[in-house]
Order: sequence, then structure tokens, then C-alpha cells
Amino acid sequence: MKIPIYIKLLFLLIIAAIIALVAWSEYQRFLHQPVNMVEQETIFTIYPGDNISKVSQRLYDKGLSPVPSIYLDIYARLQGNAQQIKAGEYKIESDATLPTLLKLFISGKVVQYSLTIVEGMTAKQLFEKMQAHPKLKITLPELNNETVRQALSIENELVEGWFLPETYHFPANTTDVQFLRRAHQKMQNQLDIIWQQMTENLPYDSAYEVLIMASIIEKESAIPQERPEIAGVFVRRLEKGMRLQTDPTVIYGMGENYDGNIRKKDLQTDTPYNTYTRFGLPPTPICLPSKESIEAAMNPAAGNSLYFVAGAENGGHVFSDNLEDHNRAVRQYWNEMQLTK
Repeated sequence: MKIPIYIKLLFLLIIAAIIALVAWSEYQRFLHQPVNMVEQETIFTIYPGDNISKVSQRLYDKGLSPVPSIYLDIYARLQGNAQQIKAGEYKIESDATLPTLLKLFISGKVVQYSLTIVEGMTAKQLFEKMQAHPKLKITLPELNNETVRQALSIENELVEGWFLPETYHFPANTTDVQFLRRAHQKMQNQLDIIWQQMTENLPYDSAYEVLIMASIIEKESAIPQERPEIAGVFVRRLEKGMRLQTDPTVIYGMGENYDGNIRKKDLQTDTPYNTYTRFGLPPTPICLPSKESIEAAMNPAAGNSLYFVAGAENGGHVFSDNLEDHNRAVRQYWNEMQLTK
């Protein structure tokens, strides 16, 4: 029996409708079904040179894609943005869909990691901290003063002081040179701005000398509000031709010989950094100073104090205008230290 043509057409229409319904259902699943997540969030990496086909396949192979890999590939090409995905690490949220992932990969909003340059740390301590960071890419043969100085074209013999303390955010595989160049540029900008704003007649011949002074202030006090007063003491001592006589510079000059204690013989042993034996500022900064210490160096508090010693109730220092009062404060400090032992 011959099947009427309209029956055949109806059958074909039904098949076509079923195919269209399945395709529509799959398309809706592609658009709205979240990716398959075991944890709340997953880090997914697009490597340099990856195309949308490789990315789609890897999403599927990792079990993240709820649909075959070809779906995202075709969707991206139809959208005309298959070539716009960017390499990097991306954080996939648990409610993400494949279209939202595509937008994320195009946006380039990669995962950001952080490293904090702590105020008062030395450049050597910073280099050690960078080497231990799992997401920084170390490219210099040795991360030390000389290799960094050459890589960043720093004219000073030491790079000490030249990196601004703050928390820096960066994507994975940021290189050591990129990170340090950014911190160095921030310090340069900070110094340039504050040097141009100088109005007082201060005993500095260059912005670099401000950096040196700021590093000493940084090591002398962790209390921000007393830093201008400490700066005032050092500025007045320089203006009067007195030695700075500050222990942190002596400690820096001792280098690896410093064991946690500073003795009388250390104060008497001459080094370029011994401000008990030499006049003026040391030749370089002794740490990485904060913005607050730089501002204090440029804005020293007015007054007559020429000496200070630890022992204030707030954990700060006792300031004195003359040596007699200073010696009395020193004796009181040591007496209190003995009582607490």
C-alpha cells in the first residue's frame, strides 16, 4: 500500500519538530544550566596560545561543562568573539553558565594574587618573600641587589629603600622584574611629588636624602604620630652639626654580624652606616620606608628636642631638649627594664 505524500510530509514535520525541540532544549540547557562544580569555586587556566576549541574541550574534559564541548565552540563563533578570549587564571563561581564563562574569558578579569611589602623591611627581605611566593615568576638568575639594580636601571649602588611598601595585586606568572618595577615606580612617584612640594628650608640636597632620612625614621618608631617629632630631632641635629647617633643605622652596617643585640663595641666600630662615629646621613637608606615616614622627613615637627629614648607609657619615646634630661630618661628606662626581668 502506497503511503500518501501528506502522511510522509507529516511524519517529516514531526521528526523535524522533535529535532527542533531537542535542539531548543539543549540550547536552553547550554544557556541556563550552571557548570558542574564539586567545590564552591574552581580556578580554570587559559594558557597563552589557547583557542576557543581547546578551552571548550578542556572544560568538558574536566567535567565542568554540562554539555558537549562543541556547544561553546559554536556559540562563541556565532557570537563573533571566539578570538577575544584572554590567557590567565579565572575563578569559576558555582552558579556560572557557559555563556557567562565566555564573557569572563573575554573580559580578562583574571584571578589576582597579592604580596605585601611591609614598611621597614629591607630589600633583601623583600627578595626572599618574593622567591617564596608561588604565583610570582622568578626570571632573574639570582634575585639580589646587583641583578635587580641592572634590571631596573637604578643608578644608586644599592637598591635599598627604592620599593614603596603597600599591598600589590597581580595575576599569576607576573615576573619578579614586573613586580619590582611597579613598586620602584611608585616610590619614585612618591618622592617626586613630595620633593616638589617642599617649602621648608630642610638639610636635604636631594630626594634621595629624604629617602635615607625616612628609612631611619621608619626603623626608629612604629608609632605614626611620633614620627614627625623624631624627624624634628634628626633635622635639628643635622643643622647643628651633631651626629645622628641612631642605633638602626649601626645595625644595618653590621649586616650578618648582628645577632639581635647591639653592644658598646658595635657603637664604636666604624662603618659607613655608623652614625655614632660619622657625621651626616648614612650613604643609603637602611630599609623600605612608608609614605608616612617620607612625609615625616619632609614635615618635621617644630621644637627644641635633640634626644629621645624608649620608655614612654604608650610604647613610644621620651624626648629631651638637653643631654642632662636625656640621661635621666635613659636611666629611668633601664631601671624599668631591670624591674621587668
